[in-house]
Amino acid sequence: MNRYKEIFFHWLFVVLGFSALAFLLAITLLIFKEALPIFKHTPFWAFISGQFWYPTYEPPDFGILPLILASFLVTLGAVVVAAPLGIGTALYLTELAGRRQRAFLKPLLEILAGVPSVVYGFFGMVVLAPFFQKAFQLPTGLCALTASLTLGIMSIPFICSLVEDALSVVPRMFREASLALGANHWQTLTRVVIPAAGSGISTAVILGISRSIGETMTVLMVAGGAAVIPKSFLQPVRPMTATIAAEMAEAPFGSAHYHALFGIAAVLFVLTLIFNVLAEAVCQRFRQKLGSKL
Repeated sequence: MNRYKEIFFHWLFVVLGFSALAFLLAITLLIFKEALPIFKHTPFWAFISGQFWYPTYEPPDFGILPLILASFLVTLGAVVVAAPLGIGTALYLTELAGRRQRAFLKPLLEILAGVPSVVYGFFGMVVLAPFFQKAFQLPTGLCALTASLTLGIMSIPFICSLVEDALSVVPRMFREASLALGANHWQTLTRVVIPAAGSGISTAVILGISRSIGETMTVLMVAGGAAVIPKSFLQPVRPMTATIAAEMAEAPFGSAHYHALFGIAAVLFVLTLIFNVLAEAVCQRFRQKLGSKL
């Protein structure tokens, strides 16, 4: 009887595992199938490097360079905010905080991680946007800076959680050996613990970039929605995800506009895939360099 149960659960997990792979493959095929027709209307390089996104003009312009640059600008700002704060918070929780402090801060971070993105977007609209508008005398506070800071705050719990996991698996003997050789706590942290967890820390930052570039609701609410090439953080922008969310419902099915939005989705899919592959490559490189199984 136990043998039959084992066989049953074995094949159940096999089916579930391949089902997830099948769903991913189906989504990928759908995106690229619907994206390919746009390249008959607009050549691939013109689609990527075009400086104007006017899908309702006659004839329409489908250039997504402003959208790509906006996504990278907002993501860069978010990582500048989230990476130091996320890594620093994880280091404090793992290495410096007392038991009571950890018991208070850890659930708080988990709560922040569970807050819906629309709430962060609302916070950016009603708090950050008016503040930046008054501080910098802007026509509108909905700009790349607001989107970057909102996304950065949103990404802190994600990066912190991954870095904390990486730090927690550093063997205790590493710390004890460093302290036994006369190093103080700060030297042990900066010269032993952080290098040993470098794989996980680097992966956390890269995955944080991937998550930020794929965020939709927050940037849709606070980025400003201007499909122009950004020249500063104080300018309204429209990232790729916001464009898809804002225009998909209005694009006639099967039209060039409809396929152009799937073309944006395909570019976004490739960029996210590159960041995930890069994260895995960095992780493997650190493992080989340190000769560690972390």
